[in-house]
Amino acid sequence: MPATHMLLLACLAWGTGARTAQLRKANDRSGRCQYTFSVASPSESSCPEQGQAMSAIQDLQRDSSTQRADLQSTIARLSSLENLLNQLTLGQAAGPQGSQEGLQGELGTLRKERDQLETQTRELEVAYSNLLRDKSALEDEKRRLAQENEDLARRLESSSQEVASLRRGRCPQTRATPQEVQPDSREASQWHLDTLAFQELKSELTKVPASQILDSPSGPPRSDDDGCGELVWVGEPVTLRTAETITGKYGVWMRDPRPAFPYTRETTWRIDTVGTDIHQVFEYSLISQFVQGYPSKVHVLPRALESTGAVVYGGSLYFQGAESRTVIRYELNTEAVRAEKDIPGAGYHGQFPYSWGGYTDIDLAVDETGLWVIYSTEEAKGAIVLSRLNPESLELEQTWETNIRKQSVANAFLICGTLYTVSSYSSAEATVNFAYDTGTGVSKTLTIPFKNRYKYSSMIDYNPLERKLFAWDNFNMVTYDIKLSRM
Repeated sequence: MPATHMLLLACLAWGTGARTAQLRKANDRSGRCQYTFSVASPSESSCPEQGQAMSAIQDLQRDSSTQRADLQSTIARLSSLENLLNQLTLGQAAGPQGSQEGLQGELGTLRKERDQLETQTRELEVAYSNLLRDKSALEDEKRRLAQENEDLARRLESSSQEVASLRRGRCPQTRATPQEVQPDSREASQWHLDTLAFQELKSELTKVPASQILDSPSGPPRSDDDGCGELVWVGEPVTLRTAETITGKYGVWMRDPRPAFPYTRETTWRIDTVGTDIHQVFEYSLISQFVQGYPSKVHVLPRALESTGAVVYGGSLYFQGAESRTVIRYELNTEAVRAEKDIPGAGYHGQFPYSWGGYTDIDLAVDETGLWVIYSTEEAKGAIVLSRLNPESLELEQTWETNIRKQSVANAFLICGTLYTVSSYSSAEATVNFAYDTGTGVSKTLTIPFKNRYKYSSMIDYNPLERKLFAWDNFNMVTYDIKLSRM
């Protein structure tokens, strides 16, 4: 065995626990020098076999691997501790200010999250409040509609009694049949107000001459047989339709008091006037279509319309052209402009509107005597000026200047050649407050109650064929019954 190997064995033996060793040198039989190294085993009394020696060497190798793994684990932990120590050292070097800034950053983040939560909470509270308000409004509307239905049922019952009485008065020799409605009958309450039968009864009632209704001692005064008289009473508003969108907050709706073929007295027109480029005119062949919101035709005007002063008369739509003092006649059947005329000196586009605004400087109207235009001029200093128009050419036939300031009243209409004005467009308890008689040139004050049920009346017109006022009150299209006294 080489000397280096023997030295290595000696070192291993010494490291494994041996404390005594002997090294001998002697010649072998061939005369070569031979070194002998002897180590006493610390735990074995005799030399093990070769297999046992290999097992001991493997055990030593396993112990060495385990110790090496432990050493690496210890080195890794030391590295981790050194990193932590470096971080702590850097934190101390930054001082308390750095720590404070970190805390303040975290605090700011928490505050932002809190503000966001508070904002969301407020939004939810507002939405909940709006829902409660809408619910309350719907409940009020439901109660109001129920009350209207009850009122209409009572009025219908009373009207049926009047019709039966009038029939007996006209034909005293005719004995009432079982099918006739008796004065004390309650069958009228079975009518459905939205059916055609109800409309037919209303039409039948309108055919009764006003002079015969004067026999009722409880009713207000009525007009003469010629149909004209002085306005003395305006009834409760009856709602026919409610606009669906914001463009219907105010507008104008009408029927032709002198219908021309192919139109009838039932044909209805409607214009939403919210906006600056108004061209559409909705046409409804039947009242039921109008109530349900299904137009039979939509006209597109060749020129934009302004304000709520349009009317239909003799088959033509008369309206004011946008941002002008021009009145235009548009024939509905042929969809063509038949005449245009400037109203001399008339204010327009906000110079002399009604008190509610809406560019209502030029207001067209119809009564038993024909077609009118209501306006004002610089010369009249804002007072209402009336002119009667030729329906074909739009030429001014006659003009009157009143002493009623146009911007002090909410709206105006004509009945039998007399101009009437309404005091307020928003007060629930307004009045018809002035009358100007074109026949005498005399004006006077009035106090006839007029109800703005929805508190924003932007259009009021008279229909001489139906003897009703048509109005547009805050999205709602309504009618008013009226009564006239003897002249």
